[in-house]
Amino acid sequence: MIRIGLIREGKVPADNRVALTPAQCKWILKNAADVQITVQSCTHRCFSDKEYELAGIAVQENLGHCDILLGIKEVPVQMLLPGKTYLFFSHTRKKQHWNRGLFHAMMRQKITLIDYECLEHEDGQRIIGFGFFAGVVGAHNGMMAWGHRAGTYDLVRVHRQKSFRELIHTYFGLRIPPIKIAVTGSGRVAHGILEVMNLMGIHEVEPDEYLARQFSYPVYTQLKGPDLYQPRDASLYNRSHFHAHPETYTSRFLPYAYETDILMNGIYWDQQMPRLFEASEVSNPTFRIQTIADITDDAFGSVPINLGDQTIEDPLYGVDKATRQKTAPYLPGSIDVMAVGNLPNELPRDASRYFGEQLIKYILEDLLRGNGSRVIEHATMLKGGTLTAHFDYLSDYAAQ
Repeated sequence: MIRIGLIREGKVPADNRVALTPAQCKWILKNAADVQITVQSCTHRCFSDKEYELAGIAVQENLGHCDILLGIKEVPVQMLLPGKTYLFFSHTRKKQHWNRGLFHAMMRQKITLIDYECLEHEDGQRIIGFGFFAGVVGAHNGMMAWGHRAGTYDLVRVHRQKSFRELIHTYFGLRIPPIKIAVTGSGRVAHGILEVMNLMGIHEVEPDEYLARQFSYPVYTQLKGPDLYQPRDASLYNRSHFHAHPETYTSRFLPYAYETDILMNGIYWDQQMPRLFEASEVSNPTFRIQTIADITDDAFGSVPINLGDQTIEDPLYGVDKATRQKTAPYLPGSIDVMAVGNLPNELPRDASRYFGEQLIKYILEDLLRGNGSRVIEHATMLKGGTLTAHFDYLSDYAAQ
């Protein structure tokens, strides 16, 4: 018997998403006789304890009997159970200093950590995640912010809608002026952004056309790797080479900043990669961007004027173009920035269903059967508290 536990999220602010919905838990039990699922009681989860109970799932406080524990965000150290196998987003693969204590605690408690972020197909594409709904919510919020600044239209807050389907209905009759929107990235986040662009009736144009002319209707262009980066030696962009040696590339984005009203940023970034632009560029009178939705949300990262996280309740701040200091949003001489780390929480039930579907489809069977999956092996950061070979580069981070 394999015993799965769905843990209560303990990180503050509280996350309301789940790894498996009640219906998905019910399906697993129906199709796997040797699996038991227990849900830890929780008052802030997007699916209530009662919904799990109605699906035939046990709800209780103690998960000590479980073998595999599924969460979403980082687990507070005081909530860890020694010797268990955990799956959650640990945010440690980039040596994030704020989670080093958590990493050390898991090592001391001989925990096996499988990080969702590290579950990848052979070509490096992420298998599961909430990126699509981050893109949806982030794009909506970016459009909402620009409409508020310009005073041309009003959009409702996403979290006041019960579902993505209900959110779509709020776009009927929306009239957007002839603005230009740059969408960066090609992964799940970008796909969510593009979904909203298309639902709002914004037309797609090619990057060269976007730079060359103005339009009498709203347009967007999608900027992928070759549009954003070029090798310093003037050779051709190569995706594999870029990800292996990002420090040998420079950004090609700046011409788009002179032609863009709203930037929807959906690219992965780490410290070796060039930024889209330098912070000093925003004071240039030709820098046209007024609103930035930094959906992948790396503070001081690909968007250097991302000055840190906001909350779902208060997602926006301004950045003064001259001083680059944080201000209230919508002020003259400022750029509005939306930077929120838990955007999918605005559509938690839809996001959780999508996440659970991918977990069941690609991961769960191998996890339960212990089939020696390459995907799971490469996402296992700690095995019984010991750093695995695939994550040797974290040896200095793991040193206590």
